[in-house]
Amino acid sequence: MKLSELKTSGHPKTLLSSFLYFDISFMIWVLLGALGVFISQDFDLSPAQKGLIVAIPVLAGSFFRIIMGVLTDRIGPKKTATIGMLITTIPLIWGLIAGNSLPEIYAIGVLLGVAGASFSVALPMASRWYPPHLQGLAMGIAGAGNSGTLLATLFGPRLAEHFGWHGVMGIALIPLVIVFTLFLILAKDAPSQPKPQPLANYFKVIKYRDTWYFCFMYSVTFGGFVGLTSFLSIFFVDQYNLSSIQAGDFVTLCVAAGSFFRPVGGYIADRIGGVRLLLVLFIISSICMVGVSQLPAMALTIALLFIGMMALGMGNGAVFQLVPQRFQKEIGMVTGIVGAAGGIGGFFLPNILGTLKQVTGTYATGFLIFATIAILAFVILLIANVSWRKNWNMKGETV
Repeated sequence: MKLSELKTSGHPKTLLSSFLYFDISFMIWVLLGALGVFISQDFDLSPAQKGLIVAIPVLAGSFFRIIMGVLTDRIGPKKTATIGMLITTIPLIWGLIAGNSLPEIYAIGVLLGVAGASFSVALPMASRWYPPHLQGLAMGIAGAGNSGTLLATLFGPRLAEHFGWHGVMGIALIPLVIVFTLFLILAKDAPSQPKPQPLANYFKVIKYRDTWYFCFMYSVTFGGFVGLTSFLSIFFVDQYNLSSIQAGDFVTLCVAAGSFFRPVGGYIADRIGGVRLLLVLFIISSICMVGVSQLPAMALTIALLFIGMMALGMGNGAVFQLVPQRFQKEIGMVTGIVGAAGGIGGFFLPNILGTLKQVTGTYATGFLIFATIAILAFVILLIANVSWRKNWNMKGETV
């Protein structure tokens, strides 16, 4: 497999468009997490409320991912993405001109979930242009749009220092408009776009056990990635007394590991199989979270989170190397359901960390629970692989 095949075997402009759409949408999706310290100060939030504020967009994204997954299969990814970006302007404008009460913040968070649902559109848009042996790499490149979280964590706190968090919401409209314009010009639906089916048909995939296997695995890899992305600024400020900008910089470093190594995960999964890679990554993630639970010196915590986030990001790519092989025809809907599961995982993790901090007085318990869940994912993957070896011709599923 050569990287040049991405050009000759697919549609590079659409792959780029998928990445850009996903990237800017993810930046907007996690804005409340990047600005969480400033919002928490304005509303004097408790640890549990802090976790809830940054988790609401993640949970809302889970709901909208299913809707947009269905729309992707019925009307095509380009139209669906266009609708999604137009709706995304609403919470940004609302945050700019209002957002002065906690209920408003909750409502803004819900609407920001539409940006998080871009996952259900960007990945099928890229996937449908490429053959099976390039699925991991193509999906990894499109999925690397989660690097938009870097933009939020790196620039969000800095801009908020000068313009306030309301101003940052307005500034985010600028790159959104630019990407929206480029997307309309460059993106193209693949010829393999399936014909619309009765709505009930899309939900038949829920009956398959494999759908739930993928859901759980992605709730750990992606849920862990986005959950930590949303909450780490608060964790660094509370635990290590960093400034908002310092915390944002360290979060950016950790998020970079997960974002940029997602395509690497897809590429390696294409070579050795997604199951083999995921088994290793779940163990690495668990070990790193156990280490963080000890709340060591700042430098060691950063190193552990960097490696842990890298493993989670690669895991995201590995999961979606497997999904198209099992569900090629239903990829839009399955992407929506599996993506929703990832969002639900990302909702619970900040809430677990914030609530247990409030109850126990320490973040250690929350990180230990996440480490345990990663081990559980390892065990479930072993069980799932027994079925896959018997029933499905999926590359690399013998371990």
